[in-house]
Amino acid sequence: MDAQRRGRGEQIDPADQWVLNPNTGEYELRLAPSAPQSPGPGARGTAGGRTAPRAATPRTATPRTATSRTAAPRGGATRTDVPPQRRRRGAPEEPPPGRRGGRRPVQQKPKKAKKVLVWTGGTMAFVLVGVGAAGYFYLQHLEGNVTTTDVGSAGAGNFSKDEAFSILIIGTDKRTGEGNEGYGDKGSTGHADTTILLHVAEDRSNATALSIPRDLIVNIPDCPTKLEDGSEKVVPGLRGVRFNRSLGEGGRDPGCTMRTVKENTGIDVDHFMMADFNAVKTLTTAVDGVDVCVEKPVNDKESKLVLPAGESTVEGEQALAFVRTRKSFGNSGDLDRIKVQQQFLGSLMRKMSSSDTLTSPSKLLKLAEAATKALTVDQAIGSVGTLKDIALELKKVPTKNITFTTVPVKDNPAETVKATVVLNEAKAPQVFDMIKNDVSFTEVKKQQQKEKDAEAARLKGTKAPASEVRVRILNGGAVAGSAQKTLQYLQVEEGVTKSENGGNAPAALARTTLEYAPGQADQARRLADIMGLSGSALKPGESVTNAQGLPTMTLTLGRDFKGAGVKLNAPVAAPDVEKSTADKVKCAS
Repeated sequence: MDAQRRGRGEQIDPADQWVLNPNTGEYELRLAPSAPQSPGPGARGTAGGRTAPRAATPRTATPRTATSRTAAPRGGATRTDVPPQRRRRGAPEEPPPGRRGGRRPVQQKPKKAKKVLVWTGGTMAFVLVGVGAAGYFYLQHLEGNVTTTDVGSAGAGNFSKDEAFSILIIGTDKRTGEGNEGYGDKGSTGHADTTILLHVAEDRSNATALSIPRDLIVNIPDCPTKLEDGSEKVVPGLRGVRFNRSLGEGGRDPGCTMRTVKENTGIDVDHFMMADFNAVKTLTTAVDGVDVCVEKPVNDKESKLVLPAGESTVEGEQALAFVRTRKSFGNSGDLDRIKVQQQFLGSLMRKMSSSDTLTSPSKLLKLAEAATKALTVDQAIGSVGTLKDIALELKKVPTKNITFTTVPVKDNPAETVKATVVLNEAKAPQVFDMIKNDVSFTEVKKQQQKEKDAEAARLKGTKAPASEVRVRILNGGAVAGSAQKTLQYLQVEEGVTKSENGGNAPAALARTTLEYAPGQADQARRLADIMGLSGSALKPGESVTNAQGLPTMTLTLGRDFKGAGVKLNAPVAAPDVEKSTADKVKCAS
């Protein structure tokens, strides 16, 4: 019998069955006995709420496991395999084991409970559940709440706790769920109404939540999708259309949206999480509301949001209205709504990390239920255990280093009446490069020093003269003609005369790499120094043979290549884009 059914049957609050273990700092599921405990020899029974004295011989408790629970017959032997039920408020206190009353023994101060992280914004939800030491059957119950989608090769095959990762958070405008008939577009198949790409750095020092405008003009690539009957079809791509059409239309699944992000930003997307309107309502209710702030009173007839100036707490329908409102903020456009959603996300993160939430069993239970029911995820992260791992990795990132920003855009020059936007080519590539290379938007200088230190350690050792460096140059995703321009630069400007153009690489790469054989380490150090290659760009492996039959290194120029003569480790300046961090309170205007 699961915890919830058991609690109802015995008039016990299910939240009271989750008890903080002071030794582990985690909540544990402790079920009540299915029959009253019988007294030991020589002891009085209990009646009318009176507590009987304990027998002179103390009982020995045995550890409880998922399979060791057996019900004692009424009036029979005492059960010894279930931890004692936590006392309900107002109930008489039972003397502690081995004592006949008097003062309670001094208890250890509980350690800080593990976090449950829930992010939600607009018509989407990003939910990560961390349940520590929970009962097996309850975890199985949560597992059944999560819906999964097979996105094939669009994402990673598994989740790694030792690498950087990117999760695409998608909110749809599909009118699913009770009470949502008036939201979104009637009859919509579920477009990508709100989309955020969350990238977490490999060392967990920082994370970036990049909002992607739904009205951004993009190219949508061909998309292989799995049908319900198990067969596969390819949905044809589109050119020069709104980003929100990457989901729903023509049968496009979240994998299509993931491929579209990769196509237009160059950033690898590992996983996705998707939810509809209900997520905002249920999750904000589960935490007893989220604090928001507006600079002036709001009375929006379309979203039905009514708020006074200053701070307020919103939940349920009001929370959904807050993140959907456009007419009351900025110039009433989608870009200003995105800013409000980012402020809402930051506030929710602060609420979730507060002690009021983390030490409340009832809130944690409601969150676990609401969160898992709100999600559709890719199969690689479709288990509660994996979602917990993601939550714990995110827990390591300081909120002051979690940056919210938006893809840099400008008005579409092809339109007379401005309704869509296009990439700002002067700013967007730098933002994408920083995310791909794990560079924090809040700690740029610290990151630069870290890279310099690593560079010094990597380049320590002998370096071959430039004239002895043999390298073949391939274009693996850089701008067309980059391999030839780099060849000319190396030969003329740097004296790397034993270099050659190898044409295009077999596959595109996000980052530039240099592969070399063990005996070419001194050549690799010299070329790394010239090109500004990071330690992670050097790949010990095998050499190839050049036109003269001599062993040669392979330099593959990836999408991060900045141009011939421009070092890849050149100092990075903070991009000139509007951004905010999760630790700051900001009022919507």
